[in-house]
Amino acid sequence: MVALAPQTETAAPAPTRVSARPAGARRAPLPASMPLPAALLVAVAAGPVFDGAFPDRDWWPLAIPVLALLLWALRGRGFGSGLLVGLLFGESFYLVHILWATTFLGPVPWAALSTVMGVYTGLGAGLIALAWRWIPTLWPGTLGRLLLTPATIAGLWTAREAVSSTFPYGGFSWGRVAFSQSDGAFTGLFPWLGASGTSFALVFAAALIVAVGVELWGRRAARPGGMVSPPAAARAVEPWALVAAPLVLLATLAALPGWPVPTDGTIRVGAVQGNTKAGYFDPPAHTGDNLLGQARATLPIVDDDLDVVIWPEGGSDLDPLRSADAAAVFDRISELADAPLLSGIITKRPGPDGTDLYFNTSTLWEAGRGQVAFYDKRHPVPFGEYVPDRAFFRPFAPELIDLIQREYTPGTTAPTLPVAGTRAGIAICFDIVDDGLMREEIRDGAQVIFAQTNNADFGRTDENVQQLAIARIRALEFGRSVVNISTVGTSGLIAPDGSVSHEIAPYTVGTIVADVPLSSTVTPAALLGGGLEAALGLGALALLLGAGITVRARRGR
Repeated sequence: MVALAPQTETAAPAPTRVSARPAGARRAPLPASMPLPAALLVAVAAGPVFDGAFPDRDWWPLAIPVLALLLWALRGRGFGSGLLVGLLFGESFYLVHILWATTFLGPVPWAALSTVMGVYTGLGAGLIALAWRWIPTLWPGTLGRLLLTPATIAGLWTAREAVSSTFPYGGFSWGRVAFSQSDGAFTGLFPWLGASGTSFALVFAAALIVAVGVELWGRRAARPGGMVSPPAAARAVEPWALVAAPLVLLATLAALPGWPVPTDGTIRVGAVQGNTKAGYFDPPAHTGDNLLGQARATLPIVDDDLDVVIWPEGGSDLDPLRSADAAAVFDRISELADAPLLSGIITKRPGPDGTDLYFNTSTLWEAGRGQVAFYDKRHPVPFGEYVPDRAFFRPFAPELIDLIQREYTPGTTAPTLPVAGTRAGIAICFDIVDDGLMREEIRDGAQVIFAQTNNADFGRTDENVQQLAIARIRALEFGRSVVNISTVGTSGLIAPDGSVSHEIAPYTVGTIVADVPLSSTVTPAALLGGGLEAALGLGALALLLGAGITVRARRGR
């Protein structure tokens, strides 16, 4: 029997720690993140470039690459530094975009409004910075990074635009991403998605471009000598598919056909640009000059078998309800044209407490009957047509606040009027930027939109062409013809496809006589616009909140 030697117990060899990085390799920075000083410089420079996408330059292709650059600058940031980047971008953009606000009022209101909008942009940017960090924790993997994260970012942008366009004092809607696309390749989006949905789609495309760039950067860093290897799901997607994703998206958005707009007959319109001195800060030399100028400009078309004569906001500086002379002129124009006259006037009525209230009114006048219908502007422009909380703001700039003496009262009437057997939606000046009001007109049965405006204080600035561009977007969005008539320009007849078929040059006396198509179609944007905006914005906020809770819970383990 062979004796066995006793076995000695030996310790198992310790596992070898494998470094995630090859020896000597440097840790790569967070993919596609930008150092804060560079991000701040990008934000300041990107604002004026973004303005170039809007009228009057109308270089609409700039919008998506500039947005992508801004979103890249926000990646890797915390809320505070993201807010700072967004604030600088918003401030630099609005200082250029609304430079027209300096006309007559000087730099203080312009700088103040730009700063308010910059703060809004900054708050939205701070949330977007958090979305870059947090959202991938909800849906790890390529789809989470390329789909959920860009969608959340676009939804947060949409929510910020929605809030700043309505609050406070009715908000300020100028400068929304969608408003840069009146002449672009993506006009087919408007009848489907509305203005807010179009902003969402374009920001999503910009965020997707950045997300794809991050994926490709991560793969480059994962090569030998780089960082760790990417997740298997990321490796499963071919690089060409990553690059193709934003290109396919942009091509799809550009190829989306507009909503079909069947017509329900026509209304023969005579719209008159009197080229009178109708400005609040540059008024006519004598009371009644605006009225007489509009009347003289109308006389050449009174025999054109019109269904309605349209004068702009500020078309008469005398109220025919209080002036017998003005009433006589209104009667005469309506009688000669054998058609009602729709004109902007300033009306005065006693309020509940007996004090006089002033309204910016569009009156429909018929010879021998007088005023047969009217619409009072729903949302007078704060610090332009009235001063909200005057006692609070006056100590900050007493000379400026005292300069604005008018105090228009918000109207309560329906924004549609019966005109020549049809129903017309009425938009007085900045009414055209109010999404809810425009949708209300369609719900009330408007078959055509009459947009009356007075650009006399801003006619030689970008403001009037920006406003015409927004009117074109409304035509596309709701499938309606829009008669945009101004005191001094730019006036034009806009077809439901957004094209301008008739136009009057600024600062000239002119008329538009045309058979304007009517329509009763209801576009998806008119039907779902408000709900879609709420779903996109609130959905993004809910996702961000859920992601934040998830991140906090994991840190607490």
